[in-house]
Amino acid sequence: MKNLKRLLWYIKPYTQRMIAATAILVIAAAVKLYIVWVARDIINSFSGHPSTQSLNSAVGIVSLLLVFHAILTVFHSYLIASVGHCVVRDFRIRLFDHLTRLSVRFFNRHRTGELISRLTSDIGVIQNFSTNIPINLAKQVVTFIGGMTILLYINWRLGLMILCIVPLITLTGMFFGRRLKKLSTAIQDQMAEVSTVLEEAVSGIRVVKSFLAETYELKRFRQHVEDMTDIALARAKMMAIFSPFIYLVTFLSAVGIVWYGAQQVRSGFMSPGDLVAFLLYGIVLFGPFTAFARLLSQIKEAQGSTERVFEILDSQPEVANLPGAVTLPPVAGQVAFHEVSFSYNPDREVLRDISFEVEPGSKIALVGPSGGGKSTLAQLLHRFYNHTKGWIEIDGHDIGNVTMESLFRQIGFVPQETHLFGGSIRENILYGRPDAAEEEMINAAMAANAHDFIMELSEKYETVVGEKGVLLSAGQRQRITIARTILKAPGILILDEATSSLDNESEALVQQAIDHLMERCTTFIIAHRLSTIQKCDRILVLNKGRIMERGNHEELMKQQGLYHFLYSMAVFETE
Repeated sequence: MKNLKRLLWYIKPYTQRMIAATAILVIAAAVKLYIVWVARDIINSFSGHPSTQSLNSAVGIVSLLLVFHAILTVFHSYLIASVGHCVVRDFRIRLFDHLTRLSVRFFNRHRTGELISRLTSDIGVIQNFSTNIPINLAKQVVTFIGGMTILLYINWRLGLMILCIVPLITLTGMFFGRRLKKLSTAIQDQMAEVSTVLEEAVSGIRVVKSFLAETYELKRFRQHVEDMTDIALARAKMMAIFSPFIYLVTFLSAVGIVWYGAQQVRSGFMSPGDLVAFLLYGIVLFGPFTAFARLLSQIKEAQGSTERVFEILDSQPEVANLPGAVTLPPVAGQVAFHEVSFSYNPDREVLRDISFEVEPGSKIALVGPSGGGKSTLAQLLHRFYNHTKGWIEIDGHDIGNVTMESLFRQIGFVPQETHLFGGSIRENILYGRPDAAEEEMINAAMAANAHDFIMELSEKYETVVGEKGVLLSAGQRQRITIARTILKAPGILILDEATSSLDNESEALVQQAIDHLMERCTTFIIAHRLSTIQKCDRILVLNKGRIMERGNHEELMKQQGLYHFLYSMAVFETE
């Protein structure tokens, strides 16, 4: 319930609309009750032989009240819908904003499809709770209190009979509600699994087809869909028992009330009009009886969704600005690691006691066997993770004591697997600096050897690249990525095997772009290409989380250590 209360805070900006909707709803409920009272007077008047004029007037009043009630319902429905959509909009934006600010480690632990499911289906359930349930609850409370007051006024004995039904319906709603919450949460969990399998299969469709895995993926998808269907059927079975049971209780009670009311009329304690009015009010009250039970089950369902969503909102980024963090000034590019250690899991260190210094403008190659810690070292410099021991300095500033915004702004990162967004080429290049002028963007594209091929496209810079840049070749995607980084103008550059997946022609063009980019940066290069490594000022050889050797190519070859062994085993690619 704590999460449900937190959810209500998102309605606070729309308090005026909610008050207006509630007021309209209360008036509508009162009008509905008054219509029945007028009908009672009409029926009672038959015993006195009313005139046609008075009868027509009463019918006219009822008709006007029905029209007025319909108008109120229109305004109420629109206000509630507007608040619901606005609350969901704000909640989705808040959730997405928080999600993008979480650390990389969070995304390593959660699958994309699962997160998408929480942003879509779970929030859909929350929309119903945040607006419809509170308003409907208020409506049913007003209807119940007003109806019961009138019923007790008409005949207190029959009124007490109806009140006896309330505990039974409430206990029934609580009994079914607990089970419905578990089933609804399980359905949302399975929906996340379905979304994950779908996202993985679609994003990796080339791998699926290459390995003839269509049947396997279909089997995997079908299994999750069938599991979700089984749970949904169990929930449907529960609802199939729950709703008829509530109706059975209420209508059996109605039969008992009719029987007892007829006895009251025969004994002269009630008029026929009072009995009819009582029955009509009873029918009106059956709405709150069944609604209370249904609302209780909906609240239980919403609890499961809010738990899943607030689990994300309650997650705190592991890498965040420390209290008193300062802005990192424009960097010259001096980098120093001081006895830095890091582990993804407490029982295994990935890096141990890493220490080295780099002068501004230097080019440093990180080489070594796979799993040696090269990429991890680069990610610690970028502060995607916090090191567990030691400290890292840029121009003498401990990166743990500077704001992440000022640090990220001055580091460029070109990964092996390029990532373009599904918009235009212009949008992807300007991602590096959205406020850049047109000339600056074109100059960055020219420096990245991308301008010529862009101008050959039909839409030029407005060409849509497709999801993850699928409509472009690997070399073209990489050159746009480099143009994006050039436009950012970083002081420190990280190249994570940026040319390893390219053909020779594309690599030559990309390498020229990289050379242009490296002219003004301190550069860390994770590479296997020997020609790239030989151009570097210093080479750090990592193995099992330690720096085993350091020096330039000639110095390391003379040592005849690990670097010489890797060279001899042709681990480094040659021209």
